[in-house]
Amino acid sequence: MGLNRLGAVLAGLAASLLASTAHAAPELTPHDFTIRDFHFRSGETLPELRLHYYTLGQPHRGAGGRIDNAVLILHGTGGSGRQFAAPQFADVLFKPGGLLDPASHFIIAPDDIGHGGSSKPSDGLRARFPHYDYTDMVEAEHALVTKGLGVQRLRLVMGTSMGCMHSFMWGEMWPDQMAALMPLACLPVEIAGRNRLWRTMAIDAITSDPAYAGGDYRDEPAHGLRAAEDLLIIAGASPLPMQIAYPSGAAVDAWFAKDLPNRLKSLDANDLIYQVASSRTYDPSKGLETITAPVTWVNSADDFINPPELGIARREAKRLRRGKFVLIPTSPKTHGHGTHTWAALWQDELAALLKRSGG
Repeated sequence: MGLNRLGAVLAGLAASLLASTAHAAPELTPHDFTIRDFHFRSGETLPELRLHYYTLGQPHRGAGGRIDNAVLILHGTGGSGRQFAAPQFADVLFKPGGLLDPASHFIIAPDDIGHGGSSKPSDGLRARFPHYDYTDMVEAEHALVTKGLGVQRLRLVMGTSMGCMHSFMWGEMWPDQMAALMPLACLPVEIAGRNRLWRTMAIDAITSDPAYAGGDYRDEPAHGLRAAEDLLIIAGASPLPMQIAYPSGAAVDAWFAKDLPNRLKSLDANDLIYQVASSRTYDPSKGLETITAPVTWVNSADDFINPPELGIARREAKRLRRGKFVLIPTSPKTHGHGTHTWAALWQDELAALLKRSGG
């Protein structure tokens, strides 16, 4: 699910479908936070877990001395906090006077475990890296926010794709530590059915390539990675905008011949396997009633990964005490799963959420 690779892949695909005009991205400031002796749910440990993250704006302390303007934004599978500098997101929300203007908000956008500049298999441990899952990732996010940055209560937690799922987990694990939640492009149930299948297929494509060598490859297993990336492209695509952007066979072939090699350049097989597999234990469905913060949950009708015809979203949304579910209809302006990053399509819902949750 999520920007790029299913994060950088998914909304990266969306960005390429309808080219946006070049705008100067906000200057995200990079940082690193180290968690010592991190214990994973698998029983494995790392003596030092590095979390890379980005910030925009400055923390503001209220009358009680606590930071009151922090916004946590969580990326999708294969993505990075840096992806939120994309113009379709940043130029809408982070602009002067925007809903998350850095002049009045303190934006925190981490690279999750296994992603971006944070600790990951390709740093050297390869397939011996601890087998992290979403709970490990969310625990590390929480440590960064509370221990690293001293934020005890977030104004907003929002996330795209995998970050959407993490948002639901935040609401259940620390219900008093955020004023509002905005999950974008996910379902709060165990990953099963076709969603589980394409993930399994992507992992199998890599591990069944003889060049993978059990994770100790010298050169990337090119055939396996190519097949996995093909699946990720399809998972993130939307038929209508693709048909509009590439109305002929020649146009499709030209795009694919150029785009796929660019995607493959940045892939590491072990990193990708771990990223996709980290969803294996996700299932917040048992605790949705424990979420006390106001929630606006947004999916899009043309999302291959979270198709509305399953009926899951509308069923589960009824269990949220203060929840609202929004389904964006398919149109030439939507981008399949990657609609989560095109803020113009849902910024009015964010404005309403911020208003009903305290300002």
